[in-house]
Amino acid sequence: MPGSIQSIERAAAVLHLLGASSGPMSIGEIAVALGLAKPTTHGIVKTLRRVGFVTQDRTSGRYALGRELDQLGSGGIDPHELRSRAMNWTDRLAARTGLTVHVGVLDAATVRLVHHVFRPDGTAQRLRTGERQPLHATALGKVLLAFAPGAGPLTALALDGYTTRTHADLGSMTDEIDAVRRQGHSVDVGEHEPDVAGVAAPVRRLGGLTVGAVGVLGRRDQVLSTSGTPRRGVLEHTVAAARAVSVHLEEAR
Repeated sequence: MPGSIQSIERAAAVLHLLGASSGPMSIGEIAVALGLAKPTTHGIVKTLRRVGFVTQDRTSGRYALGRELDQLGSGGIDPHELRSRAMNWTDRLAARTGLTVHVGVLDAATVRLVHHVFRPDGTAQRLRTGERQPLHATALGKVLLAFAPGAGPLTALALDGYTTRTHADLGSMTDEIDAVRRQGHSVDVGEHEPDVAGVAAPVRRLGGLTVGAVGVLGRRDQVLSTSGTPRRGVLEHTVAAARAVSVHLEEAR
């Protein structure tokens, strides 16, 4: 039977130590308290700081527990932070595709829209930020079902049939999510609204954790070719925007 991983045990010990400390600690103090070499301690603390579990005071250089620990039960990111980090890239995505852009996060058994960029054609549109949509019948939702932690088993979903194209049975939905995992993106071919199609890709944090999704949507003929696949450039721009937001989330740390 495989043994424990020492580096993880040591990282856990650092977190326990900082949590029990009466104030921020230096690398030297942490090393002495845990009986570790300074270089080893520095490497562990540096990694924990990179993922947000430890924070460093800019003035004293000392370390304390970071706010990311508070996000462990919420999918790994504050939705307001995701929205602010995504704005520039989603504006560009709307301009490049001419389509509506949504950013969504997993919220119980739904997708909650945390950002909405209007399509740039000047037509009347309704702001949908804050709206909840079904996981199984939208491009954003299928990405979150495929990749986001906490999505739960497909057997727990109510697979309501919104259109004739909705995957409303477990076998069909299982095949669809398997395809999304293989492809790394999802396509909605009119599964929530009959004449509306969409494409979405995951937004990830360090280590590959999916914390949300970026997607475009519009009339089926705007998004899909006659074969039912995304039109030229739509998929590429969407995936590129999701990756750019992912990178920006890490650069902002």
